[in-house]
Amino acid sequence: MKLTTITHISVDGVMQGLGGPNEDRRGGFERGGWALPLFDNEAETFLSRVYQRADAFMFGRRTYEIFADSWGTGSWGADQGRNPISVALNTRPKYVASTTLTDPRWADTTILSGDVAAAIRELKAEPGGELQVHGSGTLVRWLLDNRLVDEITLLTYPVVVGQGTRLFPEAGPDTALDLVDSRATSNGVTIQVYRPSGRPQYAPATTT
Repeated sequence: MKLTTITHISVDGVMQGLGGPNEDRRGGFERGGWALPLFDNEAETFLSRVYQRADAFMFGRRTYEIFADSWGTGSWGADQGRNPISVALNTRPKYVASTTLTDPRWADTTILSGDVAAAIRELKAEPGGELQVHGSGTLVRWLLDNRLVDEITLLTYPVVVGQGTRLFPEAGPDTALDLVDSRATSNGVTIQVYRPSGRPQYAPATTT
């Protein structure tokens, strides 16, 4: 399976608390819900197609618990039998990379602990289309550090949040990206799909 990450970010790279004011207040974050006013039908259609093509999902613990308490209980997606995102999430295998979660409540969930990198490589070696990671910033950064990501999808919203956890840390691995697809919605949400392609090339030092 191809491991893909799908992340909603602001122009300044923030991914924290995009869905609502109380979604994630870690660190005193007070600007939650910045994405919803800009999330339009075009972005929803795109995401629905992304979810439908997943063979399995993988989450970090915090994102898993948010999804389990919403999509997993039916509180999101009023018509659970017809909502394509809900159907995908509730009918396909889910994996959680966690050393603390012991009793997952969402059906068809497997906890990955111990040698997580080896477990993920085994999943990637299985036949199938996509193992998708939604949100899960800490996990995504770890996956990038370990060169386990095959494709990166970024939905960038035209807003500068100004505070909050960012997808890419100030100090991290440097990675060259090949652009696979790019589009924009009527509300200005830009959608880029990238494939990591090793380390970037840097200009050589020059002498004067």
